[in-house]
Amino acid sequence: MTIPANAAPAHRDSDAEALRASEERFRALVAPKPAQVPGGRETVLLVEDAAPVRSLARRSLEACGCTVVDAPDGPAALAIAARHRGGIDLLVTDVVMPGMSGRQLAEQLAPRRPRMKVLYTSGYTDDAMVRQGVLTAGVAFLQKPFVPETLARKVREVLDGEKGKGRGERFDSVH
Repeated sequence: MTIPANAAPAHRDSDAEALRASEERFRALVAPKPAQVPGGRETVLLVEDAAPVRSLARRSLEACGCTVVDAPDGPAALAIAARHRGGIDLLVTDVVMPGMSGRQLAEQLAPRRPRMKVLYTSGYTDDAMVRQGVLTAGVAFLQKPFVPETLARKVREVLDGEKGKGRGERFDSVH
């Protein structure tokens, strides 16, 4: 569209506004829409030794309606779980952490929290986890790095499904 240089200012302004509105409508049509992840009111114990990853994961889960209690390592998570009065529906834990593996943490929490499901995360590829015998049937696993939406979807999948009931084997053997 060409606007003559001698056009009245009101004409140029209304054309510019119409063009801006058209561009905004076009962007809204072609922009990717974030998929809606059904929320819940579950409580998640998030254990991740990398503070930026823990912070991002916490915000993502809280945005979906979860109550999140977090810890930087296994011993801190055990202490938090012991003090936490309510239920813990899901443990989201890194597999490899200093001091205590995610597997060891899940094993220690299981007798006190038998209904708690577990989602393991790791920067190791899932193929490497399978080769080392880490991933077994019933174990829920999420590869890092992940985006918030992927984490939220996986958490919802684990909470609503059968995966995550199994504790897995040999998580403490991965270094």
